[in-house]
Amino acid sequence: MRTLNLYYSSTGNTGKVAARIDQALEELGHNHDSVQADGETEIDVLGYDLVLVGSGVYAWLPGKPLQDLLTRLRKAYVKDGAIKPASPRVPGKKAVVYCTYGGAHTGINEAEPAAKYMAQLFDHLGFEILGEIYVVGEYIPENMQKMSLEGRLGDIRGRPDEHDLNEVEQRIRGLLRV
Repeated sequence: MRTLNLYYSSTGNTGKVAARIDQALEELGHNHDSVQADGETEIDVLGYDLVLVGSGVYAWLPGKPLQDLLTRLRKAYVKDGAIKPASPRVPGKKAVVYCTYGGAHTGINEAEPAAKYMAQLFDHLGFEILGEIYVVGEYIPENMQKMSLEGRLGDIRGRPDEHDLNEVEQRIRGLLRV
């Protein structure tokens, strides 16, 4: 099974989660590629049987480099006919979406639109979405650190922490037993 861990991380929070996912995939015996999206990323997700895609939340959406990549892929797959009416399932194609969020205002509600956004390309391509994983992450930029203390989630400094990352690993292990 060809596996891809595709993610965007501007502060390092999603990068920590991606690294733990990579570790879990290796321990489960998955030969996989791990790609951090940037403005130059070119990849054919249809070449993979399992895609894990993740990002932090930026104004209720994934990071711009990942948004741009997903948009380019959607346009290319529409043009070549890979996205079909009614989005029929393609046997053996699976995806997992993960999202880090600070949720200073409305908690996980800020992350859900970003995860749904990322999942849409894969759903349209016929991938079975195995699950969504949400992980709390502190605000890293110095001018936003106050939000790590005063949001709905309380004090989220230092997150994702080891407990959070262990939960991610267990979720991945559980989802991939399917």
